[in-house]
Amino acid sequence: MRVGIPAETKNNEFRVAITPAGVAELTRRGHEVLVQTGAGEGSAIADTDFKATGAQLVNTAEEVWASAELVLKVKEPTPSEYARLRRGQVLFTFLHLAASRSCTEALLTSGITSIAYETVQTAAGELPLLAPMSEIAGRLSAQVGAYHLMRTHGGRAC
Repeated sequence: MRVGIPAETKNNEFRVAITPAGVAELTRRGHEVLVQTGAGEGSAIADTDFKATGAQLVNTAEEVWASAELVLKVKEPTPSEYARLRRGQVLFTFLHLAASRSCTEALLTSGITSIAYETVQTAAGELPLLAPMSEIAGRLSAQVGAYHLMRTHGGRAC
């Protein structure tokens, strides 16, 4: 299978959907992995790291979307990506469909098969892809709240 990883297009999203170790595992199992040049920069992963583990670097997101049978992303497609969605392709990412009617409609119209990370369950009903992110978000919320309550950031003393 040809697996593609485009750079994320959502504002302030710096993660990449795969690590070099993930690329190595997929290529070891006979899959072809396409990574858009620069996709790992926000996560401090160099193109050379992806290439060293078997990825083929491609220059544009268009090349990734046009060639990949399976597209791995971190976040849902943005409006600039809707036209790239196509029937016969599989998208694996966090989708958060309740928050975006336009994304939901674009996915349905395109005929792409979409699998949301947040809905993947084990046989025991656990959510192995969602739970770690929820835990991080819960822990960070108190820190972010405290930061904004600081006097230097607009907060006030009680």
